Amino acid sequence: MLKLDHLAVACTDLAEGTAWAEDQLGVKLEPGGQHARYGTHNSLLGLADGLYFEVIAKDPDAVPEAGHAWFGLDDFSGPARMGNWICQTEDLDAALAKAPASVGAPRALTRSDLEWQITVPDDGNLPYQGAFPTLIKWAEGTHHPADRLPQSGVKLLRLEVSHPEVAALTQMMDLADPRVELITGPFGLRATFETPSGIKTLT
Repeated sequence: MLKLDHLAVACTDLAEGTAWAEDQLGVKLEPGGQHARYGTHNSLLGLADGLYFEVIAKDPDAVPEAGHAWFGLDDFSGPARMGNWICQTEDLDAALAKAPASVGAPRALTRSDLEWQITVPDDGNLPYQGAFPTLIKWAEGTHHPADRLPQSGVKLLRLEVSHPEVAALTQMMDLADPRVELITGPFGLRATFETPSGIKTLT
């Protein structure tokens, strides 16, 4: 079964994307780190219920070891916006057996004492524009990043994932997370949060 692991805001400049997210949510994000394989860096926010939120961008000072970025960032342009949703599973093989081939192969990654497997297509793009989630499995004994982040007072209420082929996508995942709603329509991600300053929505 799949459940939501974290959300990602994509941007072209990390400082600008972080400032945008902080302005939208009314809270400060924490410095994240670098992802050498894909040449990216991020900032982080701890959410309620074991979730977290990241703002991610290509690192202008890095050359990706893989030859490309991930999360579709090589082709990303425009203002910061909701870019991806990532779901965790305890059985990655079973999840991949149902998933579209475009989800990509699992890649084993580490950063500091974090260790995980995550699906990344060979070209770094997102399956179904990002309507199908990136899949992740944390290694046994690895503490989830959300457990390390200070609580921000922000809670995800709902994530709406819209795509014209949502009926087919639903059949490709065993999603067990009542916060996620799949709807038919033009592609889009819409996340609604409860924050210390009220209800906020990011798209």
